[in-house]
Amino acid sequence: MNLSFHTMMLLAYTIPNIYMFFRLWSLFVIKKYRTAYILAYLAIAAIYPLADIVGNTALRHCLDNISLYLLPYLLYMFMLTLVCDIFLGLRALTMLAAKCRPATNPIKRYGLPVIALSAAVIVAAGAINFNTVRTTQYTIDIPAHESPAGKLRIAFAADFHIDTRTPEKFIQKFADEVNSHQPDLVLFVGDIVEGRSAAQLKNRTDILSQITSTYGSYGVLGNHEHYRNQEDGAFFANAGITLLRDTVIPIGNAFYLAGRNEPEGGRRKTPQQLLQTATRQLPVIMMAHRPIEFNEVTATKTDVHLSGHTHRGQMFPLNLIIRNMYPLSYGYRKIENVHFFVTSGIRLWNYPVRTAGKSEIMIIDINLVK
Repeated sequence: MNLSFHTMMLLAYTIPNIYMFFRLWSLFVIKKYRTAYILAYLAIAAIYPLADIVGNTALRHCLDNISLYLLPYLLYMFMLTLVCDIFLGLRALTMLAAKCRPATNPIKRYGLPVIALSAAVIVAAGAINFNTVRTTQYTIDIPAHESPAGKLRIAFAADFHIDTRTPEKFIQKFADEVNSHQPDLVLFVGDIVEGRSAAQLKNRTDILSQITSTYGSYGVLGNHEHYRNQEDGAFFANAGITLLRDTVIPIGNAFYLAGRNEPEGGRRKTPQQLLQTATRQLPVIMMAHRPIEFNEVTATKTDVHLSGHTHRGQMFPLNLIIRNMYPLSYGYRKIENVHFFVTSGIRLWNYPVRTAGKSEIMIIDINLVK
C-alpha cells in the first residue's frame, strides 16, 4: 500500500498525540480539571489539520505559522512524556522490589507544567539557534599541481530554502557575514530556493548579488529546486550565481570547479564522467548537493568535495538517524586523497526550529602546496 506524504504526516502527527493525550491524562490530570484538559488539548492538537481545511485565507496563514512551532513543540512534549513514563515505571519497579510505597509523588503534581514549560524552552532555544548565523572554519592542504594560486578561501553554504517567508534581514545578515571573510570563491550547494517566481523574490536576489569575491559565486541545484520548478535558474542568475549543471570549468587558471546534477534532474554523470575534461594540471573542487557516492569520488581527480542536504538532522533525535544514513552527515573527513565537507545548512526547510546543528556558513582555507 502506497501512502501519500500528506497521509504519512497526519499519521505521524496523530499517533503520538493519541499516546500523549492518554498518558498525560493518566499521569497528571486530576478529576476537576479533566474537562478543561480535554478542551485545551483538542484545541491545540486541531491546529495542524485545520490549517489544511480552512482554505487559502488569513486564518490559514495564521494557523500555518503557529503549526511551524507547534509541531516541534509537540515532538518534545512527546519525548518528555515518554521519559517521564520510563522514569515512573522504573520507580514503581524499585518500590515493588523494596516492598514499600512512596509517601508522595511530586512528579504527578508538577510533571505536566514541567514538561510543558521544558518543551517550550527547547523550542524557543531552537528558534534562536535557527536564526543565528554562525561560521565554521577549516584549513586544509591540497596539491597545487601547476596552479599559480598559493591560497584559496571558500565561503560555502547550502539549504537556504529561500521563499517569500524568508526574512530579508536574515539574508542580509548572511551576505554581510560572507563578505566580512573576504572569500576568493562563494559556493551555493543546492536547495537554495523554494517555489516562488524570481520576480517575487527580487529583493532577496538583490541582497545575494551584493556578495563579492575574487572568482565569483557558483552553485548547483538541489532536490528542492526540482520539486519547486526552479530548474530554469532565473533565481540564481538574478542573484549573480553561475549554475554548474553536470559540468566542470577552469576558474582563473587556478583550479577546476565541478558541479553535479541531482538524481531528480534526469540524466546524471558519474564523478568519473564529469571530470573527463579536467587534467591533473590544476586542483579540482566538486559540488554535489547530497553527500553520497564517496567511493566513486575518491577514484577521481577530486581534491575537495562539498555537500549539504542533511541539515544535520535539524532536530534532536533526528540527527541520530541522519548520522547513519550517509557516509558523512556533517563536518569534515579526509578519505584517501579527497577532503569531504558537509554543511548543516544556512537555514532549514519548513520548521523554523533547530535543536541539532547550526545555521552555518563554512569557511574553508585551502593551502595549495607545491
